[in-house]
Formats: sequence, structure tokens, C-alpha cells
Amino acid sequence: MILTLFLLGLVYAVLIGVLFAAGASAVSIAVIAALLFVIQYFTSDKLALASMGAHVVTPQQAPQFHALIERLCIQANLPKPRLAIAETSMPNAFAVGRSPATATVCATTGLLELLSPTELEGVMAHELSHVQNRDVMVMTLASFFASIASFITQMGFWFGGWGSDNRDNGPSWAVVILVSAVVYLVSFLLLQALSRYREFAADRGSAIITGRPSALISALMKISGNMQRIPQRDLRAAQTELAAFYIFPPKAKQSITNLFSTHPTLEQRIAALQRLEAQLQGTA
Repeated sequence: MILTLFLLGLVYAVLIGVLFAAGASAVSIAVIAALLFVIQYFTSDKLALASMGAHVVTPQQAPQFHALIERLCIQANLPKPRLAIAETSMPNAFAVGRSPATATVCATTGLLELLSPTELEGVMAHELSHVQNRDVMVMTLASFFASIASFITQMGFWFGGWGSDNRDNGPSWAVVILVSAVVYLVSFLLLQALSRYREFAADRGSAIITGRPSALISALMKISGNMQRIPQRDLRAAQTELAAFYIFPPKAKQSITNLFSTHPTLEQRIAALQRLEAQLQGTA
């Protein structure tokens, strides 16, 4: 994760250097960056919950769900997050929020109906590990300059160098647009890699919190098998940027390099959890 974040920072530093070299003012860069950052940082959790149609539930509305999370929070030494439920048959879960104090953990009705209590504990411990590791904040910050690079590329194509009438600026902004496009592509691949490492870390966190990696293995296998029976329209509706935060991607695709996947393959996750199981049992 540290290496990936370093490479992301290096790529973004190149983008900023090219912007300055092309004559962009520090004030313009700062204003655009600050505006995008505020929108992305403070609204991402609300947009994520709204996009799933999730609603926050009280202990009276979902007593068993709340009791399960309370037990896990005590074991993980975490403040209890808000809990939300999304009405969809797709079995999945995700966590949003900038910090443990502002976190919300969401489960779908499909997940709550599919899993046993032990399996559900494994999944929820995975999500609480994301909260504990501040993964949402890390991914938001890591993707920040990628959003700026995308913005610059789109504006450049729409307005031809942002409408500059000075011919001397034409080649400079053409270079900026090209570099921004390359930065977006490279940062996209690095962000996917960071997301995969993040999932491995959350799986490990779940195993440590519950002491039962086998419970998460069983849950992942159930979710994977059930995903094949979900209507395609529901899977397409779930194919948003939020998919990176699900415990299991709505459409898990196998590829030779796995470069474009936000999650490790099911086989990789199970193999890692089985190694943890052997370590916890003292057989490794």
C-alpha cells in the first residue's frame, strides 16, 4: 500500500509540475482543487448511501443487526458506527465515512437474509476493518488528483485549452491535456491495485477480530454463488463507483493480469484466509 501511494503521489506531482510549466496560476489550481476536494470529501458518504437507496436503522428497527455490530465494535475497540440497510436482493455490504466517528456501515437485505449469524459477523468485521483503517478517507484522498486530471482532460477537449486565444499557449495546453490523460490512466491502475490491497487487509482484519477466517470464507462463497442468480438489471444498477467499496464486486471478472479489478479474485482471498486460519490454529 505504501509503495502504491508513493507512486500515486509521484504521478500527481508530475501533473502539478506540468500545470505550472504550462502557465497555470497557483490560485486557479488551488481554487479548483479545493472545490473538488470539499465536494468529494464531505459528500461522498451521503451520495453513496443515496445511490443505494439505503436508510439508517435504529436498534428498535434492527435489534439483531445492532447487537452484532456492538459485539464486534467492542472486540475491535471501535466506536459504534451508524447502521444502514439497503433494500435490494443483491447480497453485499459496504462502509462509508471519513473516520470511525463519522462512519456508516450498510448491509443489503439480500445479505442479511442469505448469511448465517457467524458468516454475517465475518462480513461486518471486514467492513469495520475498513473503518478502522480509514480506508474510505485513504481512497478519497488517493483518487483526488485523479479526479482533477479527469476534469482537466474533459475541459481541454470541450473548450480547446480552456478557450485561450493566445496561439503560444496552444501547444502548452495540448501537453497538459495529454499529460492529464496519461496521469488519469496510470492513477486509475494504481488505485485499482490500492483497492485490492485494501481488501486483503480488511479480510485479515476480519479474521483477527472474529478469530474465524473460515466464517468469512463461507460468506464469500455464498455471496459469490448467489451473485450468479441476481437479475442483470440489478447488477448493472450496482455498477457505480461505489462498487469498489462492496465486500464483493457485483460483477467479478476474471482476467490474466487482474489490473482493472477493484477486488482480488475469490480464489486469492480464500487462499489468504486459509493461510490465516492455519496460523491462528498453529498449524502453519
